[in-house]
Amino acid sequence: MSGREGLRIVRLANFVAPRSGGLHTALRELGAGYRAAGHEPVLVVPGGRWSDEDTAQGRVITVPGPLLPGTGGYRVLTGRHRTARLLDELRPDRLEVSDRTTLRWTGEWARRARVPAVMVSHETVDGVLRTWGLPDGAAREAADRLNRRTAHAYRRVVCTTAWAEREFTRIGARNVVRAPLGVDLDRCRPGCRDARLRARYARAGETLLVLCSRLSVEKRPGAALDALRALRDGGTPAVLVVAGDGPLRGRLAARAREERLPVTFLGHVTDRGGLAALRASADVCLAPGPAETFGLAALEALACGTPVAVSAHSALPEIVGSAGCAADGSGRSYAGAVRALLARPEGRRRAAARARAERYGWPAAVRAFLAVHEGSAAPAASAGAPSRGRVPGGAGAAR
Repeated sequence: MSGREGLRIVRLANFVAPRSGGLHTALRELGAGYRAAGHEPVLVVPGGRWSDEDTAQGRVITVPGPLLPGTGGYRVLTGRHRTARLLDELRPDRLEVSDRTTLRWTGEWARRARVPAVMVSHETVDGVLRTWGLPDGAAREAADRLNRRTAHAYRRVVCTTAWAEREFTRIGARNVVRAPLGVDLDRCRPGCRDARLRARYARAGETLLVLCSRLSVEKRPGAALDALRALRDGGTPAVLVVAGDGPLRGRLAARAREERLPVTFLGHVTDRGGLAALRASADVCLAPGPAETFGLAALEALACGTPVAVSAHSALPEIVGSAGCAADGSGRSYAGAVRALLARPEGRRRAAARARAERYGWPAAVRAFLAVHEGSAAPAASAGAPSRGRVPGGAGAAR
C-alpha cells in the first residue's frame, strides 16, 4: 500500500452523464463512502477539459474525451497510452473499472502492475444489444464472447443483483461477487411529498405518473407514453411528467403533441431535492428499461414512498419486490401494472415502498464494495459451468 494507511482505489469510468444518472450517483456515493472509511478514492472520467479536483467523493480527475454522436452528451476516455501513463503515475493499490468494453484493456495493465482489479457490471450486455435490435440468439452469443474476455481480464467481476450475475454464471465465470448499490434514505423520503408541486402537473382526480430516466434507446422511454395512452384509453385520467434528457427527447415530445397526450418534459433536473419531491408526489413511477441491472431511479422512487411499475425483463422485479409491479413491455401491460398498484390502499402501498427501499442504504453498499477490494469476499460458485470457454477462478491470481 505504498506506506499509506488506507487503500488508494483508482476508479475509471466511461459513459458518465456529467450531472446525473445512475452511474454518476453510484460513483459519487461509493467514493464518498470509501473516503469516509479512511481510503483514498481517485476517480478518472472523460470530460470537455482537463481538471483535477478534491471533492467529497475524493480526487476527481477529468480527462478530455470526445463526445459520442447520438448519445446526448456521453464522452469516453481515448488514448490508451495516455490513460496508462496516468495509472502509472497514480500508483493505485486497487483498480475499479466501470466499463467492460472500451476500458477492458486496463485488466491487462493491472496484471502487469500487480494491482488487484475489479470490473463493475452496470449493465447486461445481451440486454443492451437486444434493445438496439439484435436478435436474442445473436445478442446472447455476442454477450458470452465479451463476458468471457471481461471475466478473464479482471480479478473480480462485481454484479449488483442476482439477475445481473446470470450472464456470467452461464459462461462458468468463477470470479463473480455480488454487491448491491444503495439509496440516500435521508434525501429520498415520503416527507418530500409536496401538494403544490403535484397540483402543478395533475388536477384533482388525475393519476400522476413520473418517469425519471435518460431518454435513450436502451431505457425504452417510449413505453411510458404507451402506458399513458393505454391508461387514458381505458378510462384512467392519467398524466405523465418526464424528468431527464437524451437523444430521444425530440421524438417523444413530437409524439406527445401528435397524440395529444398530457406529458410534461422537464429536461435535465439539477435539483436533487426537487426531484425527490416530484417522485414523492407521484402516484406511480415508471421504470421501463429492460436492461437495468439494478435501477437506482426506481429505488429512489421507492424511498420516496412511491411504488414503481418496472420491466419484467430487467433486474428491477428483484429490487422492488412486492412494492412494485412488473410488466412485459407493452403499453397495455404497463397500464395493467399501474392499475394494480393503484388498487392497493394508498397508505399501505406507500409504506411498502419505503420499507423495501430501507433494505438498500449506501453504508451497506460501501461495505460490500470495500469487502471486494479488501479481499474478504469470496467469489460466487459457478453453477453448471461449461467445459468449453470456462473462465478459471482467480484469473488474476498472479497480481
